[in-house]
Amino acid sequence: MQDLAISIIFKGNNLLRLLDGLWITLRISLLSAALSIPLGILFGMFLTLKNPISKFIGRLYLDFIRIMPQLVLLFIVFFGITRATGLDLSAELSAIIVFVLWGTSEMGDLVRGALISIPKHQYESSEALALTKLQTYWYIIIPQTLRRLIPLTINLVTRMIKTTSLVVLIGIVEMLKVGQQIIDANRFDYPSGALWIYGVVFFMYFFSCWPISCFAKWLEKRWSDK
Repeated sequence: MQDLAISIIFKGNNLLRLLDGLWITLRISLLSAALSIPLGILFGMFLTLKNPISKFIGRLYLDFIRIMPQLVLLFIVFFGITRATGLDLSAELSAIIVFVLWGTSEMGDLVRGALISIPKHQYESSEALALTKLQTYWYIIIPQTLRRLIPLTINLVTRMIKTTSLVVLIGIVEMLKVGQQIIDANRFDYPSGALWIYGVVFFMYFFSCWPISCFAKWLEKRWSDK
């Protein structure tokens, strides 16, 4: 009698391979997020400048990254730039570059929206209290901005984790690719094994994003109680 299809998960080192693929997924996404968040904060502040030239440059970059699909950007960086310039960029480094470019634009727009949502009278009140611009931002503007940004930033991080599934198309063997390899290698012994493999992949994505969302809710509640 054929073994139950669920046993494909525990056959050989299949589960360990899936966990290795999960580590690659998290490594790319979390490293990209760690770089995107501070760069996005700086970019968001840049977008709030009144200079028309800076506004044009910021809007051009923002619109270009938003309009261009992440998959096309991956192909441009990994296949296009490497061949055109002769740079030896690995697939993983290319993916991180693309996700940082995308994350910086998304984070920058979130920061811009949060900054301009601060009522103007708070800036005026800080001036009346003889606070410097640095003190105004450090003690008044930044704390409020951070509270407004937390749920949006967490959403960006979880989106980045899920979007890393695209990197399989430039040859990175992450979690989804490992799952496909296991299914293909066992398609005769386990005809319905795809259901269980993709089910495990689903739960791995879920349990990667769920704790981050729970942490954001806890942090929001803690700050709202103060």
